[in-house]
Amino acid sequence: MSAYLDAEQIMLKEQVDKWLRENVTPIINKHEADCTFPFEILDDLKNFGYLGGKIPEADGGFDLPYVTWAMLMESAGYCWGSLRTIVNITNGTIQKLSKFGTPEQKEKWLKPLLNNEIRCCTGLSEPNVGSNVRGIECKAVKQGDHYVISGQKLWITNGINADICQLVARTYSDECDGELSTFIVEKGMPGYSARRVEKLVLRPTGTSELTLDNVKVPVENRLGPEGKALSGTLAGLNTARVNIAMGAVGQAQSALDISIDYVKSRRQFGKLIGEFQLVQKYIVDMTMRVKAARALGYTAAQALDRGLEAREDCSMAKLYATKAAFEVADMALQVHGGLGYAVGYPIERIFRDTKGGMIPEGTVEVQTLIAGREILGLNAIT
Repeated sequence: MSAYLDAEQIMLKEQVDKWLRENVTPIINKHEADCTFPFEILDDLKNFGYLGGKIPEADGGFDLPYVTWAMLMESAGYCWGSLRTIVNITNGTIQKLSKFGTPEQKEKWLKPLLNNEIRCCTGLSEPNVGSNVRGIECKAVKQGDHYVISGQKLWITNGINADICQLVARTYSDECDGELSTFIVEKGMPGYSARRVEKLVLRPTGTSELTLDNVKVPVENRLGPEGKALSGTLAGLNTARVNIAMGAVGQAQSALDISIDYVKSRRQFGKLIGEFQLVQKYIVDMTMRVKAARALGYTAAQALDRGLEAREDCSMAKLYATKAAFEVADMALQVHGGLGYAVGYPIERIFRDTKGGMIPEGTVEVQTLIAGREILGLNAIT
């Protein structure tokens, strides 16, 4: 770990890991079974930088380097994939409000988010729109002092719990002809509703379908300039890929650590299973994947800290780390045999959740095409 972190970062990581181990790990199984998330833990985690870590101190944040933020994501992923997910979703809106929000918007929504007083989601994906953000169909039509928004959003993390939704819609007004804009849609606005979507992975994260049936949203709820959301959204996805990559590294490291402990204590045929050659091969293969994924993740974070766009680094980190994490979890399950399938044992949960990292913020296939475009200068995405 010292190859990527300085002494202060290592100290912070040790403090974070200890707090998570003592306060979050014991309650994971209950919330997994109930499909709920303990939002109260963010009251303490915000002190480590988990809320507002990447925004300026002037806005109430910590202005952390990307490498430190990457480390926090790894620790969150190591503890619980759903924790990393909720933290990232919350910080996505925090960062947008910090960058584009008016003083009034920051007072109304940014401060409560930083204080863990309200919850949020990001309305991006739709029934017909996943990785292709340019294909968004949800419409916002300006009528006087408000917009009328209609459409659907799908696979929206934390949508069922959110008080506000940072929503991207195709906008129509006298000055805008179908370009994308961002709006803050508030829970309780007539015509806005959320329906839980049950899924295999990250069950406590409140994934939802959002319906917007001619929702009237005041002009003052538009976040940033009209029709200028596309570039900001794509830039946000780039850095979010590092978040997912490092969360995947944490999940993989957790599966590896659990497996190492298991093979050094489990006996079969009169000897420790860690003495079997094929078991040792599993452990070595798992370790190589974890180390390679971590190296790619921190390389991307370091590039972002130097002010580089780092599209290739971010996409390759997300591509490799998420695939590697699932492969490590798969091998961990094999090492554990029947125990690996047991609901309530960490390997079963990690196995499911690592599969989820291969889809959001651009699938592994899309990451391959982005990296290919950066390497060759030829665009395979039409």
